[in-house]
Amino acid sequence: MQVLLLCAARVDPIYSGKLVPDWSREPKFKLQNFSLNRDDSLQLLSRPRDVTRRKLGERTGVIKMETVQQDDEALVKLENAGFERSKAVDSAVLGKYSLWRRENENEKADANVRLMRDQMIMARIYSVLAKSRDKLDLYRELLARIKESQRSLGEATADSDLPKSASERAKAMGQVLSKARDQLYDCKEITHRLRSMLQSADEQVRSLKKQSTFLSQLAAKTIPNGIHCLSMRLTIDYYLLSPEKRKFPNSENLEDPDLYHYALFSDNVLAASVVVNSTIVNAKEPEKHVFHLVTDKLNFGAMNMWFLLNPPGDATIHVENVDDFKWLNSSYCPVLKQLESAAMKEYYFKADRQKTLSAGSSNLKYRNPKYLSMLNHLRFYLPQVYPKLNKILFLDDDIVVQKDLTGLWEVDLNGNVNGAVETCGESFHRFDKYLNFSNPNISQNFDPNACGWAYGMNIFDLEEWKKKDITGIYHKWQNMNENRLLWKLGTLPPGLMTFYKLTHPLDKSWHVLGLGYNPTVEHAEIDTAAVIHYNGNMKPWLEIAMTKYRPYWTQYINYEHSYVRGCKISQ
Repeated sequence: MQVLLLCAARVDPIYSGKLVPDWSREPKFKLQNFSLNRDDSLQLLSRPRDVTRRKLGERTGVIKMETVQQDDEALVKLENAGFERSKAVDSAVLGKYSLWRRENENEKADANVRLMRDQMIMARIYSVLAKSRDKLDLYRELLARIKESQRSLGEATADSDLPKSASERAKAMGQVLSKARDQLYDCKEITHRLRSMLQSADEQVRSLKKQSTFLSQLAAKTIPNGIHCLSMRLTIDYYLLSPEKRKFPNSENLEDPDLYHYALFSDNVLAASVVVNSTIVNAKEPEKHVFHLVTDKLNFGAMNMWFLLNPPGDATIHVENVDDFKWLNSSYCPVLKQLESAAMKEYYFKADRQKTLSAGSSNLKYRNPKYLSMLNHLRFYLPQVYPKLNKILFLDDDIVVQKDLTGLWEVDLNGNVNGAVETCGESFHRFDKYLNFSNPNISQNFDPNACGWAYGMNIFDLEEWKKKDITGIYHKWQNMNENRLLWKLGTLPPGLMTFYKLTHPLDKSWHVLGLGYNPTVEHAEIDTAAVIHYNGNMKPWLEIAMTKYRPYWTQYINYEHSYVRGCKISQ
C-alpha cells in the first residue's frame, strides 16, 4: 500500500504550526513516495535520535534488541490482513480521497489552509491513540484544538478566507501535535491507523453512493405534488364538460400522410405540454403538424382538458387512452403476458426487498413503474396504432424542441426503419453495455462493439417497418427474454436488437442527450441542438433537476396559468 508522507529536515510545518506559503518551497523540503513495510518503516518513520543510535550500533557491530516484547505472530497477521483488505479498496476512490494527496484539496486552496487540514488529520489520529492509551488529558487537549481549527477553517478555500486568529491556532495545534508525537509516536500503530482510516472512509463512500443512488431513483419514480394536483383538477373539470365540448378540431388531419405526424406517449400532463408547446413555437408551418398523444386511463381526462384549454395554435392534436387499444392484450403482446406470470410479479414487486437504503439501491430501478407501463412499450407497435401513416416522429416526454423538425422527414434513411442519433464514444454505449454477451443467443447474433443509439427523438419509416416485420422481431426477442437472461430492463436493449442494422445515424446536432444526469454538457452544444433530452433521473420537473439546465424546459410553461398557479407549481 503506497502512502505519500511529508518529511522536512529541520522545519516540520504540521507539528510546528508555522504558516508557510508553500511546502514545496520550504528549505530542505523533500517529497518521498515509498512503501510502508516491516523492514523499512521503522527507519523511515523513527525520530532522528533513534536513527542516530541505530547507525552507531551498526558501526560498532552491536545490535541492540528492543526491550519491549510484542506478539510478532499476531502483528504479522494484522499487517497481512491490512494489506489484503487494502487490495480490495477501489483505487479510483483512494486516488480521489487519499488523505495525503494534494489533489484532494480544492484547487484554490492555499498552503495555510492545507496545513491546517493536515494538522487536523494528524490530530485525529493522535486523539485515537491517546484515548487507547488512557492519556485522557492529551486526548481532551487534541479534541479542543481540532474544534478550534474547524471553527477557523469553516468553508475557507484560500488563505485570505482565514480569520486573523488562524495563525495562532495553527501554532497552538502544532505545539500539541509536537507533544503528542513525543508521547505517542509509533510507526506501526500509525500505519495501522492510516490503513484503518482509509478503509473506513472507502466503506463510507461506497455506502453513501448506494444511498444516493437509491434516493435519486426513488425521487425519479415519484410524482411531484404539484403535477399530481394539476392532473386531478383537470380530470375533474374534464368530466364535468358535456360530450360535445370534449372534441378537438381538425380531426380530418389525423390520417393525412402529407402532414408532419408526431407520436408522444406520456402520463405527465406538464411534460407533454412542454413537448407540444416547444415544437409549435419553433415550427415554420405549425398548421401542418399533427400530435398523436397516448396516455393511460388515469390521466386521459387531464391530458384532454389541458389541450382543450390550451390548444397548440393551428396544429392538430388528438389524445387516446392506451387501455382502449383492445388488440393490445396478453395473447398478442409478450410483455403483457409475462407481466401476468407469478415469477414476473415476484421479480418486480417482491424480489430481494431490502431493509436499508444502501442495500435496496440495486433493486429499486427494476421496480420503476415505467418498465411495467405499456406506454413505454407502445413504441414497438407504431404501425398498428397509426396504420395509415407512412412516417412518424417519435418523441419522449422529457425532451424540449428548439428548432423546426420538418427536415427529419426529408432525411433519406437508405432503406432503414429507424433514424436516430448514435451515442457511442470510444467504449461507451456500445451493445456490450446493454446486452448479455455471455448468452449464445446474443453473442451469435450481435456485435458487442456495435454502436448504440438513443430513444427520445426517432424518425420511423412505417412502410419499411411493415415490410421487415419489426414488431415480429421485437416479439421474438421479448419472448426469449422471459427469464431476463438477454437483458435486464428497459426498452432500449430490445430496441437495439430489434433495429439492429436497420438504423440510420442522424447528425448529432439533431438530438443532444444527458441533461438529466450529465453536468458537463456544454451550453454551446445545447444551444445548437434541435432537440435536447433530459434522459436520466434528474428530470426538469423534479426538485433534483440540475438547475443550470432547467430554464431550457421551464421557459415553455406559463406559470401564471390558473391551474398551474392553483397547484403551486413554480420555477
